[in-house]
Amino acid sequence: MTWVEAIVLGIVQGLTEFLPVSSSGHLRITSAIFFDQDAGASFTAVTQLGTEAAVLLYFAKDIWRIGRTWTVGIWDKSVRSSLDYRMGWYVIVGSIPIGALGFLFKDQIRDTARNLWVVATTLIVFAFVLAFAEYWGRQTRTLRDFRMRDGVVMGFAQALALIPGVSRSGATLTFGLFLSLTRETAARYSFLLAIPAVVMSGVFSLGDVFAPAAPGTSVPSVAQMVVATLIAFAVGYAAIAWLLRYVAHHTLYIFVLYRVAVGTLVFALLLTGTITAT
Repeated sequence: MTWVEAIVLGIVQGLTEFLPVSSSGHLRITSAIFFDQDAGASFTAVTQLGTEAAVLLYFAKDIWRIGRTWTVGIWDKSVRSSLDYRMGWYVIVGSIPIGALGFLFKDQIRDTARNLWVVATTLIVFAFVLAFAEYWGRQTRTLRDFRMRDGVVMGFAQALALIPGVSRSGATLTFGLFLSLTRETAARYSFLLAIPAVVMSGVFSLGDVFAPAAPGTSVPSVAQMVVATLIAFAVGYAAIAWLLRYVAHHTLYIFVLYRVAVGTLVFALLLTGTITAT
């Protein structure tokens, strides 16, 4: 991996992790178009540690409050009716699907699912699903109305993002809207829900990212990996603040149009032989 590639992919990761456009899909596409190689699923997982560090910093007070209340609630029944205690369980239970499915289909996620025909298809298909959710969702429910059912549904939605092109935030926002949650509520839970899965995925991928790679896969140095992750952290922190402000006052249709445009571009590049699918 060159330094230019490491820096560019770090920026792309930070910009796209929290937007409903698929950061893993964009890393795969950017690698293919500009660097003629794939940085790999492990690189994506490790750079996500940077963006999740941004979540931990941005929501530090909320995370501390939820974690403390959940811990106290294990022993003290008087706090179990509080939203923070319940939210702790919602995040834990909602994280199970992506953990289980990620473990079971690890090899397919790192190989077959990274095919650019798959990425382009999922970008477009889930763009229309997001559009339908934006149109149909009543957006009448806030965090106060959040229930375990919502956490489970959005947890399975998050697991769909194991396929590059789906988008973790896009899937959770989409199904949050189907559950009549407001966009801001769905986004906030999506940020919290990502923490366990993304952190564990990044930690377990640390060894793989420096392992001998398959042909066509670039391997970063430790220094490049650190810099890319730090860049993803800085850019991701700014993206969180922007997205929360945006979804509070705007629809998600702009992301629908963007996903269709990028997916169509990838199809065109593949059909003309400009880039290869694998």
